[in-house]
Amino acid sequence: MTTTAFAFILGAYLIGSLSFAVIVTRLMGMADPRTYGSKNPGATNVLRSGKKLAAVLTLLGDGVKGWLAVFLVASFGPAYGLGEQQVAMAGLAVLFGHMWPVFFGFKGGKGVATAVGVLLAFSPWLALAALATWLFMAFVVKISSLSAIVACVMVPVYAYFIVGPQSVYFGTCIIIAILVVHRHKSNLVNLLTGTEDKIGKADEQGKS
Repeated sequence: MTTTAFAFILGAYLIGSLSFAVIVTRLMGMADPRTYGSKNPGATNVLRSGKKLAAVLTLLGDGVKGWLAVFLVASFGPAYGLGEQQVAMAGLAVLFGHMWPVFFGFKGGKGVATAVGVLLAFSPWLALAALATWLFMAFVVKISSLSAIVACVMVPVYAYFIVGPQSVYFGTCIIIAILVVHRHKSNLVNLLTGTEDKIGKADEQGKS
């Protein structure tokens, strides 16, 4: 790996390490999301506070950083001899940063919004397919974590047809799916035991 490639990928990791759940709640004078609910610094847990605006800003921030990190490498990398492989590595780096942020003790979120941002930079159709799957599952089962897990599992399938099995992005999508599902292991346990919260319930608890 060249020095330039390393710099771009390190930059992507550092962008990913900006935990918007923590940043937004601090700016809004709210409790640290790592101290309540699932203790996960993500939009779903921020919603448990009852502050929908904070949750939306967290969701947008985490999504945009995923897109931005990949976009920067895709846009400026070619001038330094960087190609799709480095773009894909930047996508993984920003996701790693979100999940294990250097600025917040390597304790980050589960990566759903950031992963969607990365997919958007890879291919808008990939992101659209993932979002459509999440929305459909959320409407049917009304469980955010299960919707995210199903959407992530389906992403490599969509990537197979959208970018093709020979594309470096196809392999990257498989890794992204594995990482995000792995970060949902506690949710999987809750789902198996029937204790996972449904969408809306967390918000009601935050207001009580």
